[in-house]
Amino acid sequence: MAARLGVLVVDDDPDIRAFMEAALEDSGYEVRTAADGRAALALLRAWRPDLILLDLMMPGVDGWAFRHAQLAQESLAAIPVVVMSAGYGAQNQAKKLATAAGLDKPFDLNELLATVAALTN
Repeated sequence: MAARLGVLVVDDDPDIRAFMEAALEDSGYEVRTAADGRAALALLRAWRPDLILLDLMMPGVDGWAFRHAQLAQESLAAIPVVVMSAGYGAQNQAKKLATAAGLDKPFDLNELLATVAALTN
């Protein structure tokens, strides 16, 4: 049996994490979640997802700090990231942070799933 593709969801909103986790698992992905950048970096010590969905605005280690830490670690730098934001223009932030894509919140579920599929296939 082939291993399922892994997606890490990093978002401080528990409802958004649960929604995304359920939607992605229903689509066949292995999903793990983290409430902030610090927890995500700790999770990445033991697990390498195929894609990271990253909220920008979070308390503590926010999305910008996470991305800089990710890029500073050679073993993590190549994992593609999709940034998500409600207030900072996700497309512009995606370019600034050199990520694979950006999704504005609130996002359409079909758009989310299409983006994830495009970046994991």
